[in-house]
Amino acid sequence: MKTALISGASTGIGRATAVRLARSGWTVLAGVRDQQAGESLLAEAGAGGGVTSVTLDVTDAAQIAAVAERVAEVAPGGLDALVNNAGIGVGGPLELVALDEWRRQFEVNVFGHVAMTQAALPALRRAGGRVLLVSSVGGRVTTPFLAPYCASKYAIEAIGDALRVELRSSGIQVALIEPGSIATPIWDKSRADVERVAIPPELQQQYGKVPAAMHKALEDTARRGIPPERVASTIERALGARRMRSRYLVGRDAQAMVLARTVLPGRAFDQVVRRVLGV
Repeated sequence: MKTALISGASTGIGRATAVRLARSGWTVLAGVRDQQAGESLLAEAGAGGGVTSVTLDVTDAAQIAAVAERVAEVAPGGLDALVNNAGIGVGGPLELVALDEWRRQFEVNVFGHVAMTQAALPALRRAGGRVLLVSSVGGRVTTPFLAPYCASKYAIEAIGDALRVELRSSGIQVALIEPGSIATPIWDKSRADVERVAIPPELQQQYGKVPAAMHKALEDTARRGIPPERVASTIERALGARRMRSRYLVGRDAQAMVLARTVLPGRAFDQVVRRVLGV
């Protein structure tokens, strides 16, 4: 029986992936924020569903070490899959996003993934396992006023490309998952962040339309967002492939955005984005 460790499994993509893999016969260690989230996940997976919840904050070194020890107990033969999924979304005009918020964004979306990968590599080597990094189309196409989030995903793209080559001699395959608009709670949290965006009077001319533009972008994302189960299905397919692709774009909007960014000159693409956002 194969074993997978998934971060950010309280909701959204991580939760859907944990349930899907468990129902396909995997033993799943699902990293959740707290006991309540774990109980909810186990209830969805069902009795005997193969899911074990573990408390995991990817910015907490002690919790990561404890999870690595748990992996060694559950899967002494090695870890077959690490799904780095934990993430948050920070937004706002770059000029107005506090540096502490930038650091929080990178602590979770980047350094958390690096720390999890470093901790899991000994177990992954024993099994010749696989690493999946849940990135985003935002790691290939930048959305204005989401610079912290997109920058973190660009960083994950670089990390994935480096790891894919670095770990080849270890027999560990690496792939990036790049969803487009997904109906997940991360954007509900981002709406709350938008409400806190305060435009000072002296910058009203520059950024006065930004809160409305961000609300529109989030509403559009929610409206066209595909279920997280679609991403979970892609993750399961990647883990079952004889040789994983380097990248998996998920969703028509993700494919359209990458195509547009590829074929349009930079300034033309900027004009399209400004028109869509109304800024």
